[in-house]
Amino acid sequence: MKNITFISIGIPIYNAEAYLADTIKSILAQTYPYWELILVNDGSTDNSLKIAQDFVAKDKRIRIISDGENKKLPYRLNQLIKESKGNFIARMDADDVMHPQRLEKQLSFLEENLKYDLVSSGLISIDSKNKVKGFRCVNQLYDNFSSLSLSYPIVHPSVMARKSWYERNQYSVEYPRAEDFELWTRAIIKKDFNAAVLPDLLLYYREEGNLSKDKIINSYNDTLKIYTNYYGNKFNTEVVKIYLKILVVNIMSYTGNLQKLANRRNKSFESDILKKDLQEVLNQVIHAD
Repeated sequence: MKNITFISIGIPIYNAEAYLADTIKSILAQTYPYWELILVNDGSTDNSLKIAQDFVAKDKRIRIISDGENKKLPYRLNQLIKESKGNFIARMDADDVMHPQRLEKQLSFLEENLKYDLVSSGLISIDSKNKVKGFRCVNQLYDNFSSLSLSYPIVHPSVMARKSWYERNQYSVEYPRAEDFELWTRAIIKKDFNAAVLPDLLLYYREEGNLSKDKIINSYNDTLKIYTNYYGNKFNTEVVKIYLKILVVNIMSYTGNLQKLANRRNKSFESDILKKDLQEVLNQVIHAD
């Protein structure tokens, strides 16, 4: 067992009863078995805690942290870093689904490429009924994080990082809707962001049917605050793009077409075979006993 690498998977939970069981099932279905799952209940008022407890009773690799308070995502992410026992930490949201090979592939990449501290992946967009809709990914391995930007091709809930990196770079609680963007920006400024994005589709990302105008706009507003904090009051094309995005979100929401934003960001599958294969994998995971 001395040569086994353990991964800590951290999932903050807030009123996620609709999808939490599917999320946990996808972790149980991983081809890499040496992990711990830490479920942090952020003051849920639904049946999320009960669902988590049912899984804990069945698998000793799973544990729950629940203090009855609602402290928001960045606080809980830092708590997960502190509580983790593994040398690697995998991010996960309580309504998404891991591809069965996610842990295996990301760990293999980080162990074989010691210059990287963090790895992300592409995503498969799914709707509220677990139907595969589209995907987003880079065309090839991407690691050009030498300069600052207002957007990075990183899917936050697909991230796996060395715990040592997370201990040096924790989340700011000041930006609850863009905590990931702030962290990447701060780490780049510190020259401590050796990250890679894989083209592999390793996360089923619940997007269609799960959008909120307020959440989207709050994310953009936090991004602008972070930009001002680190860049100063510079007004450039990237800032203009964010203001235009806020305008588009308001218009799309007013006309009842907000959901189309998710569809526009995603690529369509050129091969029906690939889409069918990814759907079958998802079905096997969520319908497992």
